[in-house]
Amino acid sequence: MSYRLLADAVVVAHFLFIAFVMGGGFLVLRWPWLVVLHLPAACWGALIELGGWVCPLTPLENGLRQAAGEAGYQQGFIEHYLLPIIYPAGLTRGIQLGMAAVVILINLAIYGWLVHLRRHPRAGTGQAGNDRESR
Repeated sequence: MSYRLLADAVVVAHFLFIAFVMGGGFLVLRWPWLVVLHLPAACWGALIELGGWVCPLTPLENGLRQAAGEAGYQQGFIEHYLLPIIYPAGLTRGIQLGMAAVVILINLAIYGWLVHLRRHPRAGTGQAGNDRESR
């Protein structure tokens, strides 16, 4: 496999990871076992943004691109559609902190709802739950 294809695979993995960090809590609502994957991923995503760090996938991708003899991105599908989402132009520290806040707030809301459902299991059942109690 060529270094360019490996670099493209890293970009896709990076995009999917970001999507999982942002929206994985919704998947946890459907499949609660995903919490063991999502919670560490969400914490990592928030820490990367709050700390202003570079995700390890970024230098990996850049190293693979350099190994492929590329100096920059050419306008292929992956570069055109995915890279601007992962590496937005004009990314400032304030935007990074805002992105971290969004990740934290979305996930706090989802996990708060999950805790509520665990403490009050009949909250989501409506009248059917009350009918069973009266029998």
